[in-house]
Formats: sequence, structure tokens, C-alpha cells
Amino acid sequence: MIDIIKKYFPNLTAEQEEQFNALNALYHEWNAKINVISRKDIDNLYEHHVLHSLAIAKFIKFCEGTNVLDFGTGGGFPGIPLAILFPEANFKLIDGTGKKVRVAQEVATAIGLTNILPAHLRGEEEKGKFDFIVSRAVMPLPDLMKIVKKNIARDQHNVLPNGVIVLKGGNLDEELKPYKNIAEKTEISQWFDEEWFKGKYLIYVPG
Repeated sequence: MIDIIKKYFPNLTAEQEEQFNALNALYHEWNAKINVISRKDIDNLYEHHVLHSLAIAKFIKFCEGTNVLDFGTGGGFPGIPLAILFPEANFKLIDGTGKKVRVAQEVATAIGLTNILPAHLRGEEEKGKFDFIVSRAVMPLPDLMKIVKKNIARDQHNVLPNGVIVLKGGNLDEELKPYKNIAEKTEISQWFDEEWFKGKYLIYVPG
């Protein structure tokens, strides 16, 4: 199962391999109690959720000390896969649904992830400053930007300017209109060749 991750990220450490491997049983077990991934989709965990989250890692390598906010994390995506891949960066995972945050916390604890902080919070309540805000199809981009603008830090740690990175699918023309001169839209299928990634995009908006 982890083969699809190793196909695109061949330099994992033994610990990272173990952590990615452990996700399968943990998410199956928690999903049976608290539905964080559609029942029909749980068997596609690695392709549709873990690898999809890691598209962000093909776009940017988070430097040591980078602070990342995962907005609307659900059961821990994209935050947990990114935290495994970037152990030197710090991730705060927030969601307005407490039981989903609990799943993210339990999974992180079970695999020994120490660089994440799950919190039961709505985006409007988050007061912290972060280098990047990441999100997977939580809400239309203009709505998201309104909420998280206040959370983008000024100090730079990375090659890319601080900002917002979202994973989305479908026709995004309307959503991107307000940002047409600054947003960067990348087809995920240029990194991953599985059919499922066609029509899926990574959008980056500098803060």
C-alpha cells in the first residue's frame, strides 16, 4: 500500500515508512467509529488522501522551523502526511468538528508525530501567525482568503513567499478571478500519473 508513496518519494527514512504504513490500520479503525473519510473511499486512502496531500510537497519543501496551519483538517489531511514528510516543520491542524480533530490527534499520537498540534477551532478563532496555510477543498478560495489573511506571518523561512496553498478539483475560473494576477495553478497530474489526479489542481496564492 505504501508503494504508491515510495514511487514518488523514494528517499523516506525507516521511521517515515513505518509511520506511513501505520496509517492504513489506524484510519480504517477510526473511520469505523467516526466517519472522517467516505466509507466507499477508505480503501483508496493512500492514493486519494495521503498522496493527494503530498502534492504540496512536490510544490514546496518546507524548511526547518516553518509553521504551517492546516485549515479544516478533517481527520488530518493534508497535515498528517506533510508532518511525516517534514519532521523539522511545525503543523497546527484545526477543524470546527471536535470528533474529527480527535481522530487526527489519536492517529498522530499512535505514530509518534511530535510536530503537530491538532485543535478544535474554527478558522475565525485562530489567532496565530503561520508561514503557510494549507487546505483541501474546504471552501471557495475567496471565502478562505478572507478568514486566513490575518494568519499569514511576515517573516520568511522558505524560498517561496508566505501564503496559502490549497488542493482543489474542477473548474476554478470563478474562484480564481480575484487572484488571476497572483495565483499559481498547477495540475497535480504533472507530478502523479494515476488517472484519479486528472482535473485536480494545487493553487498557491502569496500572502
